[in-house]
Amino acid sequence: MSILSRFVFLCVFPALFSNVLWADEAQILSSLKKALPQYDVGSVKFHQASGLYVVEMNDGPTLHVTSDGRYFVAGDLYKINGVRLENETEKAKLAKVEALPESQMIIYKAKDEKTHITVFTDVDCGYCRMLHNDVPALNEIGITVRYVAFPRAGVGSAAYNKMVNIWCSDDPKSWLTKVKLGQEIPENKCANPIADQFNLGRVVGVRGTPSIVLPNGTLLPGYLPVDKLAKEVGL
Repeated sequence: MSILSRFVFLCVFPALFSNVLWADEAQILSSLKKALPQYDVGSVKFHQASGLYVVEMNDGPTLHVTSDGRYFVAGDLYKINGVRLENETEKAKLAKVEALPESQMIIYKAKDEKTHITVFTDVDCGYCRMLHNDVPALNEIGITVRYVAFPRAGVGSAAYNKMVNIWCSDDPKSWLTKVKLGQEIPENKCANPIADQFNLGRVVGVRGTPSIVLPNGTLLPGYLPVDKLAKEVGL
């Protein structure tokens, strides 16, 4: 079915269009299960502009699949926007970071907030400690700092356990600072988002810490001093 045909179906016959989408998804899932049994499908979403289905494989590549499930391309989808290329796949992944509930983060809020950054952090990372030392200065110029966990050694590591203890403590903001300064934290247990945040970091392309996600979906790997970070967020 062509992109134009899909558009007509969407505008004129929305219920029928929905059935077509479900049929396409079923065909795609069936085809991928047969051809790539080593992967589990995480999600299937229709990308209307390209007419392809975006399939995220758990611990695997992102695929862009035709509606009949017979052809796919593995990798990122780019949009030509004038003279610029926009990575649609990366933008969609990073949007998941922006959509995380703030209740699952440790947040150092600016009194006069102009913008915010979301930082994948590890408590045993030297450059993460440098960035944490800059938090008061960032808050002063209107940048709220939102932390999510990315223990680089993985789930079950010493850093992972420290971060569980921090997130489950009675005062996560205070304990995050103390642990980054080398203080030992008592063991605390609770339902926590550390493993989910670590896995999300891997999905969106975090390879080290700190990794800073801007509200517009830009991923900045590594530490940046206050003035350069302010420039990146438009202040």
